[in-house]
Amino acid sequence: MNNEKQKKLLSEITNVVRDCGEIILHADRDKSCIDEKAGHANFVTTYDKKVQQELQKRLLEILPEAVFVGEEEEIHASIAKGYAFIVDPIDGTTNFIKDYHMSAISVGLTLDGERYMGVVYNPYLNEMFTAIKGQGAFLNGIPIHVSSESIENGLVLFGTAPYYEELNKKSFEMAYEYFKRSIDVRRSGSAALDLCNVAAGRAELFFELRLCPWDLAAGSLIVEEAGGKVTTAEGGQITLYEPCSLIATNGIVTNSEY
Repeated sequence: MNNEKQKKLLSEITNVVRDCGEIILHADRDKSCIDEKAGHANFVTTYDKKVQQELQKRLLEILPEAVFVGEEEEIHASIAKGYAFIVDPIDGTTNFIKDYHMSAISVGLTLDGERYMGVVYNPYLNEMFTAIKGQGAFLNGIPIHVSSESIENGLVLFGTAPYYEELNKKSFEMAYEYFKRSIDVRRSGSAALDLCNVAAGRAELFFELRLCPWDLAAGSLIVEEAGGKVTTAEGGQITLYEPCSLIATNGIVTNSEY
């Protein structure tokens, strides 16, 4: 796909995502039925399903040959060959339920199993983060780059892996170690937005000890295209085939310090 076709495809994807953001902004919470999924505090609402259905319909109209992998599906198609959309319709569902405006739509597009495009949109702030592999990262069309600060002058973002109780204590222990070395720590409730905030230079590091492919497919590419580094907590390669840990940094902060 040439450069012009890539930009056209990305523009079409962002248009769909922005429209779906309107569904979130105008949600009627009195009609938002809430169900629990496996794991502590793991919720899904009628709006998660509604946004995912709209994304699936319209994204596959743009790229009919792609497979669609959404968080709210029980069975997922293989992403190994061709194009695949990996989608979280509302990343930060608990925030959405509580009307705490830190939720995002996350759409990653892969090609032959590799991250190719990423789109993360916070409709509350009208912030659209985008990236195409090898072409940099952008916020509302303006280039962004990770910060050049050390951990001592940095903010650390983290996720508590709330659905995996065996990881809760370790998550807070790691956060405490980072807290002692950094300016402060933050917990937003949306991994996709935390990754984008590292990409935009607003924070120097983000970690979470278990994330699913739809949590990280878009945001991890945006971090890398902004000049950052993304690995597992052990320093290996992240995967889109199963849950994994993740540490994203500005490339100056290194995991070996901890």
